[in-house]
Parts: sequence; structure tokens; C-alpha cells
Amino acid sequence: MKKSQSDTLGFVPQKDIVYNKLLPYADRLDDESNDILHKIKGNLGRAVQFREIWPGVLFWTRKLSTYMRLYGRKFSKEDHVLFIKLLYELVTIPRLEISMMQGLARLLINLLKKRELLSREDLELPWRPLYELYDRILFSKTEHLGLNWFPNSPRPRSSKHIMLKLVQRCSVESVLKTLVKSCRPYFSENATQEMLDEWRPLLCPFDVTMQRAISYFELFLPTTLPPELHHKGFKLWFNELINLWVSVQNLPSWEVHLVNLFARLANDNIGYIDWDPLIPKIFTRILRSLNLPVGTSQMMVPRYITNAYDISHVVLWVSSLLGGPSKQAQAQLSGLFNSITSFFHPSNHGRWLMKLMKLLQRLPASVVRRLHRERYRKPSWLTPIPDSHKLTEEDITDFVQSMMQPVLLAMFSKTGSLDAAQALQNLALMRPELVIPPVLEKTYPALETLTEPHQLTATLSCMIGVARSLVSGGQRFPEGPTHMLPLLMRALPGVDPNDFSKCMITFQFIATFVTLVPLVDCSSALHERTDLTEVEREMCSASAEFEDFVLQFMDRCFALIDSSTLEQTQGETETEKMTHLESLVELGLSSTFSTILTQCSLDIFKVALEKVFNFATTNIFETRLAGRMVADMCRAAAKCHPAESLKIFVPHCCNAINQIAVNEEVLNDEELDKEFLWNLQLLSEVSRVDGDKILPYRSELVQILQLTLHLKCKQGYTLACNLLHHILRSTALTYPTEYCSVPGGFHKPVCDYLPIKDWGRPGDLWNLDIRWHVPSVEETSLTFYLLDLILQPELQRLQRFAKGEQDMSRDDVLQSLTIVQHCLLGAGSLMPPLKGEPIPELVHSMVNLDETTLYTGMEYDESRENYRDAICNVMRQLLHHILENSEDDTKSLFSIIKIISDLLHFKGSHKHEFDSRWKSFNLVKKSMENRLHGRKQHIRALLIDRVMLQHELRKLTVEGCQYKSIHQELMRDLLRLSTSTYSQVRSKAQNVLFSALGTYNFCCRDLIPHVLEFINPDNNSVTQQQFKGALYCLLGNHSGVCLANLHDWECIVLTWPAIVRSGLSSAMSLEKPSIVRLFDDLADKIHRQYETIGIDFSIHDDCCAVANQLMTTGSPFPEEPVPSETDAKEGLKRQEIKNSESVEKYKQLIGDLLDCLSNRNMPWKFEHIAIGFLSLLLRDDHQLPSAAVTFFVKNLNHDSLYVRKVAISAVAGIMKQIKRPHKKVPVSPSELCGVIEPSRTVAGDRADNQWLQYNSSNLPHTQQSWDHCVFIEKTHWGYYCWPRKLMMYASQEEQPKQNLSREEMTEREQIIFDHFSDPVFINQFIEFLSLEDRKGKDKFSPRRFCLFKGLFRNFGDAFLPLLRPHMERLVAESHESKQRCVAEIISGMIRGCKHWSFSKVVSLWELLCPLLRTALSNITIETYADWGTCIATACESRDPRKLHWLFEMLMESPVNGEGGSFVDACRLYVLQGGLAQQEWRVPELLHRLLQYLEPKLTQVYKNVRERIGSVLTYIFMIDVNLPLTQPTTSPRISDFTERILLKLKPLTEGDEEIQNHVVEENEVGEQDERTQAIKLLKTVLKWLIASAGRSFTTAVPEQLRLLPLLFKIAPVENDDSYDELKRDAKTCLSLMSQGLLYTDQIPMVLTVLREIAGSGSWHARYTVLTYLQIMVFYNLFTFMSDLKAVNEVRALVLKLLEDEQLEVREMAATTLSGFLQCNFLSMDAPMQGHFEALCKTCLPKKRKRELGTVVDTIPSADLVRRHAGVLGLSACILSSPYDVPTWMPQLLMDLSAHLNDTQPIEMTVKKTLSNFRRTHHDNWQQHKQQFTDDQLLVLTDLLVSPCYYA
Repeated sequence: MKKSQSDTLGFVPQKDIVYNKLLPYADRLDDESNDILHKIKGNLGRAVQFREIWPGVLFWTRKLSTYMRLYGRKFSKEDHVLFIKLLYELVTIPRLEISMMQGLARLLINLLKKRELLSREDLELPWRPLYELYDRILFSKTEHLGLNWFPNSPRPRSSKHIMLKLVQRCSVESVLKTLVKSCRPYFSENATQEMLDEWRPLLCPFDVTMQRAISYFELFLPTTLPPELHHKGFKLWFNELINLWVSVQNLPSWEVHLVNLFARLANDNIGYIDWDPLIPKIFTRILRSLNLPVGTSQMMVPRYITNAYDISHVVLWVSSLLGGPSKQAQAQLSGLFNSITSFFHPSNHGRWLMKLMKLLQRLPASVVRRLHRERYRKPSWLTPIPDSHKLTEEDITDFVQSMMQPVLLAMFSKTGSLDAAQALQNLALMRPELVIPPVLEKTYPALETLTEPHQLTATLSCMIGVARSLVSGGQRFPEGPTHMLPLLMRALPGVDPNDFSKCMITFQFIATFVTLVPLVDCSSALHERTDLTEVEREMCSASAEFEDFVLQFMDRCFALIDSSTLEQTQGETETEKMTHLESLVELGLSSTFSTILTQCSLDIFKVALEKVFNFATTNIFETRLAGRMVADMCRAAAKCHPAESLKIFVPHCCNAINQIAVNEEVLNDEELDKEFLWNLQLLSEVSRVDGDKILPYRSELVQILQLTLHLKCKQGYTLACNLLHHILRSTALTYPTEYCSVPGGFHKPVCDYLPIKDWGRPGDLWNLDIRWHVPSVEETSLTFYLLDLILQPELQRLQRFAKGEQDMSRDDVLQSLTIVQHCLLGAGSLMPPLKGEPIPELVHSMVNLDETTLYTGMEYDESRENYRDAICNVMRQLLHHILENSEDDTKSLFSIIKIISDLLHFKGSHKHEFDSRWKSFNLVKKSMENRLHGRKQHIRALLIDRVMLQHELRKLTVEGCQYKSIHQELMRDLLRLSTSTYSQVRSKAQNVLFSALGTYNFCCRDLIPHVLEFINPDNNSVTQQQFKGALYCLLGNHSGVCLANLHDWECIVLTWPAIVRSGLSSAMSLEKPSIVRLFDDLADKIHRQYETIGIDFSIHDDCCAVANQLMTTGSPFPEEPVPSETDAKEGLKRQEIKNSESVEKYKQLIGDLLDCLSNRNMPWKFEHIAIGFLSLLLRDDHQLPSAAVTFFVKNLNHDSLYVRKVAISAVAGIMKQIKRPHKKVPVSPSELCGVIEPSRTVAGDRADNQWLQYNSSNLPHTQQSWDHCVFIEKTHWGYYCWPRKLMMYASQEEQPKQNLSREEMTEREQIIFDHFSDPVFINQFIEFLSLEDRKGKDKFSPRRFCLFKGLFRNFGDAFLPLLRPHMERLVAESHESKQRCVAEIISGMIRGCKHWSFSKVVSLWELLCPLLRTALSNITIETYADWGTCIATACESRDPRKLHWLFEMLMESPVNGEGGSFVDACRLYVLQGGLAQQEWRVPELLHRLLQYLEPKLTQVYKNVRERIGSVLTYIFMIDVNLPLTQPTTSPRISDFTERILLKLKPLTEGDEEIQNHVVEENEVGEQDERTQAIKLLKTVLKWLIASAGRSFTTAVPEQLRLLPLLFKIAPVENDDSYDELKRDAKTCLSLMSQGLLYTDQIPMVLTVLREIAGSGSWHARYTVLTYLQIMVFYNLFTFMSDLKAVNEVRALVLKLLEDEQLEVREMAATTLSGFLQCNFLSMDAPMQGHFEALCKTCLPKKRKRELGTVVDTIPSADLVRRHAGVLGLSACILSSPYDVPTWMPQLLMDLSAHLNDTQPIEMTVKKTLSNFRRTHHDNWQQHKQQFTDDQLLVLTDLLVSPCYYA
């Protein structure tokens, strides 16, 4: 096959689309594709060498992407590689416009998508250009200043992207990520090391760069290197990153990226990495990440929810760990499912459910994918999985078994059964014998019950998933097919008119099964053949019921139809449309019925045909609803066997119609006879069959058409038009005529061919044997005969009417138009496209931009009249006639618009129909595909459908059509309609116009001037309707082109100023809300969709070299010549001209907008729109013209708030534009400090980064020390390791001069300088800035900060003198907006003085320190957040030694009590903001702060305590326990804890209850130690709570020493009235119990818990149990991998079961039941024996007591032990709430013996039994089976409440 093809093509194609070979004209495609390919190669190569990105390169890359859509990767390997290299060069052009980059990137992704086609030997791509591109766009330095606009909104794209399977989340980010993923396999072998060198220096866990570095690692690190290169690949980083992951406990946001990286690594290298030691850790973290609720009073840590792992990566990781020699992963996975199974029960519901369902649905799919890769995938260059680690049969069985229980529970979940159905589909592919029987067990009862419809829909949708595995049987599940008929028969009652969803799922169910199985009665084979197996015999005898099934199904359908006639459902109302539900039922009914008939044998078909014919002809149906359904059923019959069906239907219908039409006046009736209409409808549907089968009836049909087309009744002639349309379509189109599941149908005798062998058989792609209908000569002549007979006279009538020669009523015009429209729809595929001259000079290009035509099986007959042109001429004349004389005839206008649309686009099928068919094809494919074997093993009907879609796709491919004069005329007509009087006409015409704009090349440029005419203020004749219509044309619809915002200077220069000027038009009125809304939408859309338009379109020489190669190698060889030197030079010159023209256009646009703004009459709305447009035009590669700079600076003091805001942003951007660049030089860190860098990586505080840290004895206090000090501004440099080249600012002399005089400034600088040196301007400006914007909602504004930072950066301290008085005044006022204003100025100043000279910096601080002191003493509740932001912003990315004045001032004495507790808390907050930004570089300050705070920890005030807790978190943040990290020099937790514990001693020693200490107002002097300790404890609790969510690692050993104390205090009940101390203790315990533990920490924790369990307070013992529950569940697998720990926990719980306090015993029972339920402990014989023994403890006899004596209340030890035994049994029973294990009946019997014991035993037994009853009630019928009859008797006695009347 390949050989012959490579001869015709001249090359071996990489991978073409196989469906093309099955088209009826397949033999012509090779020449066609070669012709297109050589044009693409030649023109694309030329365009690149001419340096013409637009239109040349973009035009031809779009052609390439269309080519790939039509032919797949049908080019040679060398071309493939060259295309990729060329596109890679183009995508990474530095100044490329974003939308162009996205388009090219999508094509490149598509070229790289099938990575098995190109190995690493064929292709190597550099990684750095991609990184630079990604970094430049995602971490843009100028985007936040508005100098770069990137699109985020979904971009409308033309139809070609329907096909790309990539889900188009059109954001730039996802395109870039996908691009990197696609290029990753081809990075060079040294890339890993280069990436590590590049990003390791960013790994500073306290800094935002950590997230950035790890996400780069996740995205870029290659993991598919071959095994011999692993030492250059993951082995360089694996241990380092794994240890980092293991040692982080509190889920920072970057952990998710690490997990994604490991998952990908595991999947790409199965068998090459030993994961075993990590498996318990991995599963523990996965379980934690599901965030399941445990225990009674659990507090969730919010970041656990937001940073949870991504389920799809978890699934990938787990499925890659399975298999291998140790089988450990499967054991843990079973454990995981065992422990979470009960969460899947339908009665449980919560936000965690979605995650669990996703896990369930994705995991089987992932394992199937892996199995496919191991067993069925063609071997390619990718590393194969070694045999030792492939999944064995046993592995698969274990996996399927571990998943069955949760999946069966999830079938009935509240989120719907879809997830479970998909899981079952994949599990059944692997092990049908394990999966299908339990589903069947649930399905049969569900089909019997009438009361639970939800159960029915759920089970049926799961059965649909496993249908194919069930029907095809196979060795694993041979009895599968025998279930099919019983299922089908029992499903029939589901066709129920009263329950819509049941009806639909039943249709789907029946259709799915019938598609897989030929409905042929093979029972005769039982006598004729002897070679059948038992199961086959059973199937044969069952198949006798098929006929019965078909007839019963039809009866059900008839009943459904009878119950839904229109009279019953909607009365006599004239509703044309069916409701949505009815149309769905109609669709379901007709498609199911046609599937059944397609799969029938001829005998069954004949019976069915007779039945449906009788039903249709003995009743008369109304034509809208029931009629449509019946006609659909008849059509289905006619389609299957046209000859037999037409033979009975056509004569019947024709006779009936002719008989009624005998008397003439019928034809002129307004309301026609029902019978007449029904027969006409029936005829029109039955005629939708093969063209050649209609030919025998042509004379009858033509006679009916002539009779009925001119009926007076609209309903009548519409049905006649349908008949005409269907006859024309069936004779003119190409389509497959049968969709049977076996080629050739089932009509051979049973002795030669046994249909049961074909149950569930996939279609064979190479022998599909499609029967195509290709129009024959006779059929074509019939078509043209009909057109001449019917269409010609209509056109002549309409033409005479249009010229005014003949009168026609409106109804007649509409009737004629309807006939014309249906002729066009029916025969459109035979009419050649419209003719016309191409329109020259729309764009200039040096390459050819011609359209390519595709052959779609039609040879147009040039000798006949081209009706398309004829219709076009008549329509245009008619349109003009109607618009001038009777514009209110909207119905005719609607019809004309529709006809114009079809003239332009229709070649036999509509795009929207194609899209919906493509969608449904994909849905069906998904629900029935076999992912395990792959290789397109779909059923035959699907494959035929896919070939048909390929044919339609070729018909619909219309991109890049040439724009001809006739199109131009039609577009002008559409524009005229789009601006006409009636809004409905306008909107319909606009939609057609928009789709046409997307079809023809460059036609927008031609149309824009005409649209703008309507909104031109000089044009006085414009009506308001025209004005609105034109605005809508500019706005575009949501999927098409937006004319107002084409990314092209020539268009924007016209449209933007015109939109603004339209404000002066006479037709514009701001009184009309619709117009105001339109302008809002327009401005909004432009702002949303605008992206910076390129000015520089250069292509570099490497690109041209690749393009040259593309033109000179490989076959097919381009015919176009390689450009000569002179041509290439001409191209370069043109490109330079284009660039300078763009700059001119840019300036012209800004000039125009400024002109509009200077017009005094412009309404304010348009002024705002214009200013908005101007703000979009700031760029980072071209400075704003000075006129615009003046405009923006002036508008800083505009009256309108909106304008001021835009101006502030713009001026901040302008400051960035005019900033003078500072020179940087590379330095070597080791030379700076004289310490050699350590040879291996060591992070944290080292000798070679000590010089960075803040050291008060060595601060730059003098000019000299300032000059010698090397400032490193970024906080992360030097923490983990140093970069290869550290870039530093050069010395002061080499930097640009500071404080220029006015003469030395540029023009733009002078404008700003003049305004800001003007005291009046500054006064006004500050006045505006200190106004309130929205009361109570204002925050510190980053925009204003950027503005001030720019001012002080660019102009030094020039404006200080003017601002100083204002600042001093504002600081003293307590009003929040004034304080905010001064905070913004100060932070801008501190950040702006980065490059000032020492003397200026000193004087600046002399001014600022007193101001800040004043500010902090005036701080209020409204402003403290702003001051915090101010200081944090000022310290961000600054060397702490540069800011030593600030830090020393803040450290003076934050908590001094001046101004009350609130001011103290605020000062701490502000200080914390500054220190937190400095991270690890200020250990000395942290030590000082801690020393200062320690004595103050006993603070009285809650707000100060909370703040101190938060500050402590930041102080100890740096004390992390990460791998490769040195112990920190910052304060450490362990030392701190030691000191705390000493002070808490008074509390730990005593046994008395710890009461909260209440403040007395008049207390003076020292309080006793105990009170102090209680106050201290409160602060410590605040710190522990704050750090739970923020620090990276938890200091477990330190926290353990505080545990006993917390257990003492924490209350037992959930009561909010408790005081703060108890509440905090409780929260703290809850958070600590969720912490992640390591194996070595478990014994420590258990020791502490054991100790507490022996304490005197029962509260503490009770709390130990709640703590245990959560701790064990959140560290489940870590515990389970340590047997000793499991036994200790078990012993602890059993011990507490015998506690003397009743509450503790009950809690212990609950805990035990939970541990049993999540399979942490198992119910084994020793445990059961232990409880039974305890139960048998004898109780002492009750002594007869005298009345009045005190009842002895202390329970005897015996009673406690007996109760413990009963509780143990009850825990076991309650631990399996949803099933009955084998041991349960006996335990229930044991328990029932204690029903009459003394309290509290009796109570426990009663509770247990009622719980048992509640949880087992739903499935009691099944659970009953587990008990013997005697046991059941006892149980029934127990569970039935005693009768009160006995």
C-alpha cells in the first residue's frame, strides 16, 4: 500500500489521513495534495526570504495548517523537519506580534503532535529561545505599566480550529505551555544541565521566585531521554527535588508543580526509577490532598484546599507506579480505596466529592492507556517499558478488584453516573468477567422497579459503557452475549411518554446494543449446524426473539406518538416549533428506529415495514409533531430498503393527493384538508432516499410537484418545497447509502454465514466496502429538468416584478422566493461558484496569494446555464426593488438574506450541521471506543460516518477564497440590509455579513470605509437606524471578525478616530439607552481584545536559510524559483519601508485622536472613549509623541475621576519609556567576598553569602563605605547557589548623569519637569489624590506608587522641595485618604531613590524618618493596612543595607504602649511588612526583634497578641528543615521553645484546672507566675495557629512538648461560649493533628499520647482519641508501613475502651469503628475473641437496697469491662455501614444477648441496632442473604419496636 503510494507521490508520507483513501474520488487526491504541497513549500519559502511576514508568511502558514487538516502529515520526513525548524524560527522572532505568534505556535504544535514520527536523531530544538519567549510574555516587565497588551479573552478563530483536538482555551499562556510540551522531547542532551544552572539560583523558598523556578522545571525539564543518557537527564536533579518535596510539610503553592513533574517523570521512565521507598509517602500525600473530612471538629487549613494536587497528574503518577517486582504500589492503592470507599456512598456529599469522582473516572483510563502502550502500541523511538516492569495479568486483576467497590457505590452518586460509567467502560476492557456481573446484578432489579427512576437511568448509562465488552464476549466472559436479549426486552417499558429522561436513556441504550448486533433470526442454525458451542446455541435460540423485540418496540413508539399529538400537548395554538424536549425525543426515536431497521434481516424488515405502513396510512396525523415522528419512522424504513418501501408508499400517497385535488377549489383554500397535508408530508419524507431508486417514480412525483407547489396554503406549498428539495438533494449529492455493521448486510442463508459470529465486531478499516451514491447521468439530467421546469419560470416572474412590469402580492413573492431557496438548497452542489473579476490592489505582496480549489466529486457542466449566477442577478434586482418600494415586507427580505447567504457559501452542506455532526460523532466514538487495543477499532457505521465527514470537510473548506467583484457587490447589498429600518432584518443581514467577512481574503479593508460613511458626522442624511446598524457592523458578533479592532495599522487608523468622531454625528443621541450600550460594548470589546500591534516586522537570516533549504530539498519540488539576490534585497527594503510606515501610522493615529479630543463640542462619553484608546497606544518599543505626553500630564488634574485614573497609569508608563538605561556589568560573587563557592550545592546561610546580610556594625554610614558597598537588590540571589554570571550595576561614574538641568533634558522630560515644578499644578494634583474615591473600599494604589517611583527615579530629588510641605501637612491629618496619599508618595520615593547619590539619600531619610514617626503614631484602623503595604512595597527587592535608616527607625520600640494597644499592633504589622520582604537577609534584626518581644509575650490585649503571633511566624519562617540547607543563623524554634517551656512550668506541674485569666483594670505590680504563664500561653497559641498555614516545615519535636498542656485545656463539647484560651487550644490541636508526620516522628508522638492517656483528666483522655482519629487518617500510609506503630495505636484505643469515664469509652468505640472502616485495623479473630471475652464478664448481683439510701453511683470495674466488650462489638458492626461481612451476623447475635443488661449497656445496644437498621435499610433485600433463618427471626424481633398495646 505504502509502496504504490510513494511512487505516485515521489516520497513516503509521514502519516496521512487514512479516511481519504475511502472517498469515491480517492484516486485523484495524490496529485491534488502534491500540487498544493509544492505551492505551499515554494510560496512559504519565498515569503520568508522576501522577509514578508504579512501577508505572505501568514497566508501560506494558514494554507499549511488547512493542508494538514485535509491530508494529515502527508509530506516526507525531511519536509516535516524543515517545516518544524522554519516555524520554530518564526515563532521565536523577538518582536513578533502576539496574535501572529499564537497562530504560528498552534501550527507548530500540530506539526510536533505525533512525536513518534520524528526521533531525537531527526530533530533537535534549542530550549533557550522558548524560555525567553515564555519569560517575556508571562513575566512581562512592562505589561503592568500598560506598555504591552496581551490578549486574554477567547479569540474568535475561523472554522479551521474546530478540528484541532487541542481544547482551544485561547489564552496565550496555554498555547505557550503546550508549545513547550511539544518541543520538550527534542531538547539537546545537555539541556538539563543548562536549565539547572539557569534556574537553581532562583530556588529560595521564601521568595516568589521559588514558584517561578519550580514551574519552569515542571514545564521544561526533558524526561524522555533514552536510558543511556539518564545521567545527563533526570539523575542530575531527581534526588535533590525529591528530597525537597519530602521535606516540605505544609503544601506551599509550588509543591503542586513538583508533583506534576514527578508524575511526568514516572510515566516517561517506567521501570528505570525505584520508587518503592517513597510509595507510602506518595500515597499519604495523595490522601491528604483529597481534603476529606475526618473526626468531629476538624478545622480546614485554607491553603490545603487551594493548593491541592491536580488529580490528572496524581492519576498519571499512580498508574506509572503499578506493576514491577515489589507490587507495593498496588497494595497501597488498595489501601487507599479501602480507606475512602465509604466516602463514595451516595448519602455522602461535600465539596470533596468532585475530586473523588475525578480520581475514579481518570484512573482506569490511565491504566488502560499504559496497557495499550505496553502491549499494543507500535514500537517507536520512545523508550520501551522493560519486561520486568510491565503489568502482569495478576496486576491487572488486582487493580480492577481494588476499584470495583468504590465504582459500584459511585454509580448512584449525587453528581450523576457519568464518571462511574466511564470508569466501568475502561475496567470492563481489562476484566469483563469481574466488572460486568455486578453491574448486571444492579441492572436487572432496576429494570423491574417502577418507583426509583434514578436507579434505572444510572444503571442503564453504566450498561451503555460496558456494552461492547458485554456483547463481544471473548474468552474472558463468554456468557456475556446471552444477557443481551433479556436486557433489550426488559428495557422496552422505558419508552415512556411520561418520563423524559428515562425515555432518552432507553433510546440510547437500545440504539447502542442494536448497533453492535445484527438482528437476524438464527434459530434455524440449531438444526443445520453441528459445530456450535453451548453459548452459541443459547444465542441462536434466543435470536428467535428479535422479531418480537422489533415489533414490541414499534408498538411502544406508536403509543409514545399517540400520547404526544399536538392537540393534546399544546391545544390549538399555532406554534410552528416543537419544544426542546419534544425535538430531543423525536431525534431519539428516529435515530433508534433507523438503527434497528439498518441492523434487521430482510424478513424482520418486511414485517416492520408493513406495520409502519399500516400505522401511517390508517391514521391522519397533524403535521407538526406526531406527523413528524411518524414520517421520520417511514423515512427510516425507506432509507434502509428503498425499492421495497417506495413501492408501497409512493402510489398510496400520490393517489390520496390526486383524489382530494380533483376538485379545483381545494388548491385555493387558505386552510387545507388534514389528510391532504399528511400525505404530502409523508411523501416528502419518504423521498429522502437513493437518487437512482427515485427515477422510476419521476413522472408521478413531477406531476405532484406541479400540482402542489402553487397551493394557496402556506403549510401546503412549504411541504411541496420540501419534497422538491429532497428529490433534488438525493439525486445531486454524494453520500454513502448504507451503515450496516457488517459490509454487504445479513442476507445470506444461515448455513453459509452465521450472524452471531459478528456480535460486537469492529469494522475493518481496510475492507469497509462503502457503497457510495455518486450522481449518474440520468439523475443529473432529472435535476436539471426539474430546475428548468420549476426554477426558470419563478425567476422570470420575480425579474418582471422587480422591473415593475408585473404585479405580485406579497404572499406570491414569498412563495416564489421559497421555491427558489429550496431549489438552491437541493441542487447547490451542482452549481459552480459565482463568477467575477478578482479585486486588485487590496494588499501588496511579493508572493502569489491565489486560492487552491479542492475536488469534491463534482465536474461542473459548463454547457448548462449556471443557475447560481442567474439567481444572484434576479435577487439583487428584487432586493433593490423591495428596499425602495416596500421595505416593510420583512418576510421577503428574510428570505432574500438567506438566499444570498447560500449563494455565497452553500456547496451542498451547512457548516453548523457539520459542526454538530462532528460533535455527535466524537461523543458516540468516545462512548463505544476500545482504548485498550486502539488502532481505530470502531464499529463500521462510525467509520463510514467519519469518511463522510471527511468528504463534507473538503466541501466546507473555504478559507482564503479570492475576493471577486460579485462578492463585493453582494457585500454592499448586505451592508445596505444591515443598516436598514427594521432591526430583525438588520441583525439577520449582519450575521451573514460577518460570516462572509471571515471567508474572503482581505475584504474587510474594502468594506470598512463604507461602514464608516454611516457614522461620519459630515454625512447629514444618516438615520438613527443606519447609525445603529453601522455600529453593530463594527462591533461584530462573538465568533466573527471585529471590524473596529483588526490588528492592522491601516484599519485602526481609520476606525478608532471615526468611532470617536461619531459623537458629533446628528444621528447620535445619548438619550437612547440602546446607543449608549452599543458604545459601551464597542469600547469594552476593543479594550478586551486589543493587543499591542507590531511596528517592527523583521525576519532574521537563520530563518531565510531554513526557508531556502525548504525550497531546494525533498519532493514535491516547488515550481517557484528561489529568490535572487536582487529580489531578496528588494524584500528587505520593502520590509524597512513597511516598518517606517507603521511608525508613521502610529503617530498619525495618536494625532487624530488628540485632534478629536481638542474639539470642545465632543460629548464627555466620547472623550472618555478616546482617552481609553490613547492609553492602549503606549508601547515599550516606541516612545509616545510629545503632544500625547503633554495631554496625559495635563489630565492628571482633570475633573473626571476616570480620566485622572487613566492619566496616572499612562504617566507611570511614560516614566518607564523615558527612563535612561543603567549600565550593568557581570561580577563574580566569590571574588567580592573572598570566599570560594562550595563545590556541591549547599543552600542557606554560608560563608560566601554572609556579606549580603544585614550587619549593624558594618552599615554604609559614610560616602566612602557607601561607594564600596556592593548592593544586591534581589532577595533570592545567593540563597541556594550563585548564578554563573551575576549582573550588577556599574559604578556611579558610568551611570547616566543625575539631576540634569532643564537644557540637558529631552523634550518629553521637559514637559513633565515643567508641570511638576509648578506649585499650582502640584497643589491641585495632591488635592485630587487625597480625595476619597469609594468610601471604605479604597486601598493603596500600585498605579500611583509607580507614578511617584518613576518621578523620583527619573528626576532625582528635583521635586522634593515642592512636595515636602504637602507631605508634612498630610501626615499630620488622620483622614484615611490623606494618609493613603502620603503613604503612596513615600513608598514611591524610597523605591525611586535606588540610584541617588549618598548625600541625597541621607537628606531624604532625614526628611522621611520624622514623617514616618508621626504617621505611625497617628495610625488608625482604616490606614494601618495602607502603611503596611507602603513599607512592604518600599522594601521589596532592595538591599537591606540600603534601607538601614528605615529598619533602625522601625525597630526603635514597636510595642511601647504609647497610643494604646492598637497602635502597638499596627507598628508591629508595619515592621513585619518590611522584614518579611527581606526574608533571610536580616538575621540580626530578627534576633533583636525576638529578644525585644520575648518579655512582652504576656501581653494583655488580644489584638497585640494576634499580631505578635503572626510576627513570630515570620521570625521563624527562615528556620526551615530543607535538604542541602545549612542550619540558619536566624532565630530557631527549638531554642525559643526551651525558653517558653521554662516559663510555662507552673502550668505543666499542677493538676488543677487552668482557668482563663481575666484582666482587672487596677492591677499594678507583678502578678504571680501562674497568671503570667497563662497570658504567655495565649500568645504562644496564636503563634502556633498562625504558623500552621504559613511555614514550610512543622517543628514536630518542639510542638510535642506543648501537647500535654493543650490536651489539658481543650474542651470536649463543641460550644462557642468558651473563652478564647480554650477555643484556641482546640483549634491548635485540630491543626496539629492534620500535620504531616515522618516515620521517625511517629514513636515520639505516640509516646506523648500514651502519657496523656494515663492522665487524671478525662477531658484530656477524650481529646487524645479525637486527635488520634485525624492524625492517623492524615498520615495513613506512613502509619501502615510501620507495624509497631499500628499495634501501639490499637493497644491505646483498646485501653481507652475500658476507661472508667463513659464519654471516653464511647469515643474510643467511635474511633475504633473509624479505624476499622478505613482498614487501618482489621477485624481479626483475636480482637473478636477479646471483645467476646469482655462481654462475658459477670456483673455483681444487685443488693436489695432500702428505699432512701444513696444509690451507689461508681460503676464497678466489672460493669466497665462488660460495657467495653459490648462497645467493641458495636464498633465492629458500625464499621461497615454499607455491607454485611461474613462475621457480622454472629456479632449481632452476641450483641442481642445484652439487650436487657443494666445501663449504660442497654443504651449502647439500642443505639447500635437502630444505626444498623438505618444504614442497611436501603439494600436490605441483598443483605438478608447473609443471615440464617434463625438469625433473621431474632433480628426481626430486635428491630421491630415493641408494641405498646401488648
